[in-house]
Amino acid sequence: MLSYIIRRLILMVPTLFGIMVLTFVIVQFAPGGPVEQMIARVQGTATDATARFSGGGSGDFDASSFESDGGSSNSRYRGAQGLDPAFIAELEEMFGFDRPAHERFFMMIGNFLRFDFGESYFRDRKVVDLVIDKLPVSISLGLWTTVLTYLISIPLGIRKAVKDGSRFDVWTSGVVIVGYAIPNFLFAVLLIVLFAGGRYFDLFPLRGLTSEGFADMTTAQQIADYLWHITLPVLAMVISGFATLTLLTKNSFLDEIGKMYVMTARAKGLTENRVLYGHVFRNAMLIVIAGFPSAFIGVLFTGALLIEVIFSLDGLGLLGYEAAINRDYPVMFATLYFFSLIGLLLGLLGDIMYTVIDPRIDFESQRV
Repeated sequence: MLSYIIRRLILMVPTLFGIMVLTFVIVQFAPGGPVEQMIARVQGTATDATARFSGGGSGDFDASSFESDGGSSNSRYRGAQGLDPAFIAELEEMFGFDRPAHERFFMMIGNFLRFDFGESYFRDRKVVDLVIDKLPVSISLGLWTTVLTYLISIPLGIRKAVKDGSRFDVWTSGVVIVGYAIPNFLFAVLLIVLFAGGRYFDLFPLRGLTSEGFADMTTAQQIADYLWHITLPVLAMVISGFATLTLLTKNSFLDEIGKMYVMTARAKGLTENRVLYGHVFRNAMLIVIAGFPSAFIGVLFTGALLIEVIFSLDGLGLLGYEAAINRDYPVMFATLYFFSLIGLLLGLLGDIMYTVIDPRIDFESQRV
């Protein structure tokens, strides 16, 4: 297993490189880069997305020194007509666009290898500090949601498989279908209306992960306050996230229950629990457990985005989204690098979990 892990770790290098190359090339053709964002801000035509962080960052120059002279800069940037070419050149140098694209790319990769992710264009902070600040929010949402989803879905899926076709199976299938059909952000809105002072009850906070004065609380109070804040966001994500895993668990068990080795175990007089959890569980859970890393990644980096917005939780999903809108390239590429690396590592963890659940699986004899 050790040699397999080493091979997988080595293969992560070209995989990460390919992801970064593809993304970098796509971004070069996307309109509205950071230079155009700054031009729009100077011209007074910036949208809310581009002007959100106008209080700091790269705007440490005096834009009034480059006011329109009535001429044309003949710039390739949209909206730059009439601006002093020296101003455009200063912007290009500030954002590194005075260098060829390939040179910028290899400089970025070199910095990433040293874990130097640079500074945000518009937040006046180091990217690594931004990620560290927002990581606890996303990790909290991702872990709680994934763990609770598995704790609910696996027992429910097994029960549905054992009671296949019964009244219990029918009405729980209705609940699963409703959970699958309705997006998590609609559940979030419903929970706010019902329990966060939207219309009926005011039992839970509407925004943030902690209350004011959190640092002055005792440990017990901090734990209670944290759980109080995160209850509704996690509940909204679990309700809409358990459906697929429940059906996957049920179908996996149904497939295994009908096999010959199960009939043989029953014929030997083994109890139903011994058959289910001593024989069927190990085989049926392979595909379910292997999906844990991808489920966590899905919750952490995509599923939580709207939930973070609705409940004002400033996490990695919201950070990456705002960076893409504002063309904050250091944040965009750093978060992509970070997300991809975690995804690859969790994929490896999924393979390791395969062997833990079923030692008969041997990756050593397989080519990666």
